[in-house]
Amino acid sequence: MANNHRDKIRMSDQEQTAFIEEKKSLQVATLNADGSPHLSTLWFAIVDDKIVFETYTSSQKIVNLHRDPRITVLVEDGLEYQNLRGVMIQGTATLHEDQEAVQGFAREVVLRNEPEVPAELVDQVAARMAAKRTAVVIEPTKTISWDHTKLG
Repeated sequence: MANNHRDKIRMSDQEQTAFIEEKKSLQVATLNADGSPHLSTLWFAIVDDKIVFETYTSSQKIVNLHRDPRITVLVEDGLEYQNLRGVMIQGTATLHEDQEAVQGFAREVVLRNEPEVPAELVDQVAARMAAKRTAVVIEPTKTISWDHTKLG
C-alpha cells in the first residue's frame, strides 16, 4: 500500500522540471563537522539542467562542502496536506571559486531571480555578486518528489 501511495504522488521528470523552474527559493542542507545538518535558503538558477547557486566563500555551507561535498536541496510549496508538493535532490556539490566562473553563475541567478535589473546592468550586478563568493553546482545522485494534489 505504501508503494502504491508513493507511486500516485510521484512527479514525472517533466513535472519535476516545471515545478523547479516555477520556484525561486531553494532550501540547502549541508553537514556540519559534528554531523548535524546546516540548513539555509537561497536563490538559484538552472544551468545545463543542474541547479546552481552562489554564496559567500566564508559561509558555513561552503566550509561544510569543502569538508564533505554531500548536499541535499529542496524546492517545495503548499500549506495544506492535500496541496503539498516538493522535489528533493540529493547529490554532490562541485565548487567553483574562479572569479570568472562564479560571475557566470551569478549572472544566471540574477537573470532568473531579479527581472527588474536592466539588461545593460546584469553583468555589473553579477560581477559585484561574484566578489568573495563560491558557486555551487549540484551533481544529482537521487531525486524524490511528491505532489499531493494528485490524490484528488
